[in-house]
Amino acid sequence: MQTDTQAAADSKNWFRVGHIISALPVLFLLFDGALKLVKPASVVEATVRLGYPENVNLSLGLVLITCAVLYVIPRTSILGAILLTGYLGGAVSAQARVGASLFSVVFPVILGALLWLGLYMREQRLRALIPLRR
Repeated sequence: MQTDTQAAADSKNWFRVGHIISALPVLFLLFDGALKLVKPASVVEATVRLGYPENVNLSLGLVLITCAVLYVIPRTSILGAILLTGYLGGAVSAQARVGASLFSVVFPVILGALLWLGLYMREQRLRALIPLRR
């Protein structure tokens, strides 16, 4: 049986690893959102190839950055995860609709899984809501 000290250390380790896991998709999503705001030719071309008008990039970039920032703030992290899940679901749908490669369809799912795994590891309230049992 674990002592209180061991349990606290395990919880602290989960918290740290959760931050690392969360950082990977957040950095990617912030970079993607920034590219949508800057609108280099490759991003505009990709947007049009998915069937969207090029002027939607500004809105998508602002929504993506806002959701990612909400995810990063501890007080709003669960709301941010929910909103990012919706955003990434739209990305899956857009990629599948145009017949993109399997990787392009699955990549947003992987990002979403990493977001939720990282949040689960660093958020005690979420672990209490969804306990994993041995």
